[in-house]
Amino acid sequence: MSTLPRRAKIQAQTVKSQDEFSYFSEPSSASEEDDEEDSIWEPQKKVSRSRKPSAPKESKPKRGPRVKKSPRQRGAGSEPVAVKEEPDTSVAIADVDLEENKNKAGTAQTLKTARAKRKPSAQRTKKLKVDEEASRACPTEGGCSNTETPSTSSACEGGCKRENDGADFPLNEPALKRVKTEACPEGQPAKFAAGANSIKEEVEMNWDIVQVLCERTNIEPWVCANIIRLFNDDNTIPFIVRYRKELINNLDADSLREIRQALEELRAVAKKVHSTIQKIKKEEKMSECLLKALLNCKTFEELEHVSAPYKTGNKGTKAQRAKQLGLEGAAWTLLENPGRLNLLSYIKPDVTGLAELQDIEMGVQHILADMIAKDKDTLDFIRDLALNPFVCSLVAYGLGKLISQKLHQVNIHIAGILAINRGENLKILTVKINIPDGMRNEFCRWCIQHRWRPRGFARPELMKILHNSLDDSFKRLIVPLLCREFRAKLTSDAEKESVMMFGKNLRQLLLTSPVPGRTLMGVDPGYKHGCKLAIISPTSQILHTDVVYLHCGQGFREAEKIKRLLLDFNCSTVVIGNGTACRETEAYFADLIMKNYFAPLDVVYCIVSEAGASIYSVSPEANKEMPGLDPNLRSAVSIARRVQDPLAELVKIEPKHIGVGMYQVKQCGCTRWRMSLEFVCYGKRPWCTCSLSHDVSQTLLKATLDSVVEECVSFVGVDVNICSEVLLRHIAGLNANRAKSIIEWREKNGPFINREQLKEVKGLGPKSFQQCAGFIRINQAYIRTCCSSQQTGSSGPSQGVAVTDEKQGKKKSKAAASVELKPNPLDQTCIHPESYDIATRFLSLIGGTLSEIGKPEMQQKINLALQKEGIEQTADKLQTTASTLQVIIDGLSQPESFDFRTDFDKPDFKRSIVCLEDLQVGTVLTGKVENATLFGVFVDIGVGKSGLIPIRNITEAKLSKTKKRRSLGLGPGERVEVQVLNIDIPRSRISLDLVRVL
Repeated sequence: MSTLPRRAKIQAQTVKSQDEFSYFSEPSSASEEDDEEDSIWEPQKKVSRSRKPSAPKESKPKRGPRVKKSPRQRGAGSEPVAVKEEPDTSVAIADVDLEENKNKAGTAQTLKTARAKRKPSAQRTKKLKVDEEASRACPTEGGCSNTETPSTSSACEGGCKRENDGADFPLNEPALKRVKTEACPEGQPAKFAAGANSIKEEVEMNWDIVQVLCERTNIEPWVCANIIRLFNDDNTIPFIVRYRKELINNLDADSLREIRQALEELRAVAKKVHSTIQKIKKEEKMSECLLKALLNCKTFEELEHVSAPYKTGNKGTKAQRAKQLGLEGAAWTLLENPGRLNLLSYIKPDVTGLAELQDIEMGVQHILADMIAKDKDTLDFIRDLALNPFVCSLVAYGLGKLISQKLHQVNIHIAGILAINRGENLKILTVKINIPDGMRNEFCRWCIQHRWRPRGFARPELMKILHNSLDDSFKRLIVPLLCREFRAKLTSDAEKESVMMFGKNLRQLLLTSPVPGRTLMGVDPGYKHGCKLAIISPTSQILHTDVVYLHCGQGFREAEKIKRLLLDFNCSTVVIGNGTACRETEAYFADLIMKNYFAPLDVVYCIVSEAGASIYSVSPEANKEMPGLDPNLRSAVSIARRVQDPLAELVKIEPKHIGVGMYQVKQCGCTRWRMSLEFVCYGKRPWCTCSLSHDVSQTLLKATLDSVVEECVSFVGVDVNICSEVLLRHIAGLNANRAKSIIEWREKNGPFINREQLKEVKGLGPKSFQQCAGFIRINQAYIRTCCSSQQTGSSGPSQGVAVTDEKQGKKKSKAAASVELKPNPLDQTCIHPESYDIATRFLSLIGGTLSEIGKPEMQQKINLALQKEGIEQTADKLQTTASTLQVIIDGLSQPESFDFRTDFDKPDFKRSIVCLEDLQVGTVLTGKVENATLFGVFVDIGVGKSGLIPIRNITEAKLSKTKKRRSLGLGPGERVEVQVLNIDIPRSRISLDLVRVL
């Protein structure tokens, strides 16, 4: 019931927002007659102004309830979960504290408090200052449109969340997660991110950020609104994906990254618009029309188009010079009342530009062309026209050939766009956008009949001026803008697709199934400087390092050394890096294995990527982890550890150096960039596009890859008592300083007993604890072992009673609190501490105990309970959501050593090798995906050269159900069955067809 009045007042607010920023070319008249005339030639989508008065009436009650929330109300008792509603997306983004379950008494009390304590804020002062300046620039409208109702993209004074007073953590009370609605996703007040409010305080835009975000991402408006609120509250993507599923409609992490990127772009545009407005106002060049045109800008290209004439040092446009001559009134008269226009009256023989009638007509034409090119509705129409039914094409001239690709086609190659851009930058190609003549004709017809039709009879000479203005505006102003927008969109889409492909491949590589419990020999192949060896234990400890020279005529003698090392350390698995001399080293070990040289050991080997190993070996992290060890031997250690625990090892390397992106495919012998450009542009699939690796935005690349690493590490989880500092810093909510503080606390006080002790770590505040707590695990067996060993042999302070420094009274009380801490079996699960109360009640409901977590008995009880009542009914009974209950069920069912990476593919261990010459067309082989690109997938089939599966041969029917469910497709590490289609021995190329995914 409470949704209906709120939705009504929100709609009224939106109407006002659209009305106060109508198209900037509206005639300056306040009379009712002019308003009626405006409706004749204004766009039909304009909303009636009769609904204006409802906005100020409804806006006052909205701010009252957001002034204060007492902690007692948040923590008192158990509140029912609000059913997910379809929120109105035109709500201002800052309005996040609307509650569904407020009663009348609470509302009245809050309003009373708000009236008593409300004071003028700095935010309102800034807003009024902007409005006063805008009103001076808009005298014809009374200067009051900006001060009545804020735009939906602006911040509300009372809408900001406030942090809890004192040092208490928000998760101290178990019932905080019981209420989660779209209006209040956390179920508790918290402050906005600092960067989320700055733009709204400074400038109001004419567009609703939620609506624009919805259009750009094809996500439901209510989901976009919730995501914005969650990001404003400093929530991380892993936390949102796992613990706030119902608010984001079960979107995955990739979708959230796309939305966050689009949101940041819109905010950057708004910030740039604000700074541009301030600069133009300083130069006293601001006008009503310019202000509205700037506030309509949604992209940097639009902003550049509108603000270019007003840049410092610019001589001004033709329209500006005509306005300086006083011809703007003539242009308006031609549109509003053409019968009264007499151009002869403007002739002044002694003034340049007004001496002849032809000069006056040309000046009026320039002013009208400028008005048309900056009108929002006109630009929206021409953009829609460019998409349908007319199709523009991109044409590139160079290399003695013509390259033409239609825009807006689904099959346009992303690599082709980046290659064409690079060719243009290197002056090899000349690129242009072809716009068909039919678009110009349709544009002129629409303008004459609808948007720019004069309001009365216009003489033929005046209509000729209007027609010339439309042609001039289209050719000189609109077409260049469209070309810039097309090129920018193509480049942006190409960069995003390339970076997304890199992120998917990186995720697949990081989630490769570990091979624990084995002693491994890592081999970093080499010719002149030998092959570096490193043997590591099942716990990743370095047992032995050495160098052998296998390819310098000493292979037989070195074989004895290798055999002795394998027997001494009982090592039966060899890991070979795929760098220089990999093929020869693989053949060497395969030959010895086939001869049964290492008997009685059954030795197998595998090939792994060594990308980034050399960079890591000379890094400060490697020097700190392996002090005194030669950097060449560190590479061999890293190669071995990549099989034992790929995630823990690969996070030590900067993601872009791992080499699984679209442009890190194997080289094909193509030494000239021009040749690889031909491969891309003429439809030949590129086997080498490594020269394009710097074409994408490095900022976007780094942000995406860092987010993927954080996602993978968080979802796998870490044991806080044994994990490394490097791994810990990639957990959601943590960084290098917080990870270092956790390690220092662990070294000083011993192992963590439960998650509550994380609150004692210096620098780990309430928000950080909320974000990271669910991804940090505490192994109960390890705690029991530590406690028993301390009780039997240690005389110092035991960690069951972790005592801190007692120099101050506060620290004494904190130490006393630590004594009472006990192990909590829920700390080893993925259940968040905010849901512990619900998990306890669920255990009571099914008759389970904490000691049964991860055991078959627990799974049986859960299945029995869900058979009687479905998960939805059970969630309602527990006063929570189905998504939260599902996380609890997963946490209680999974065994203590659960690792979801075991569902992914393991390294492909081999004993023999096949040569390229041995292949035949039609042969069916098993291989491992090395890299995935937008044009195909490269597969290692064990012949030294990777084969390519073209993207057209990878269909959904050939993917397993698991791959479809994960939406991962094919990525590095996947085991596939392929069939040889074509073999090109001179160029070492193999074309493959996908048979099935293993």
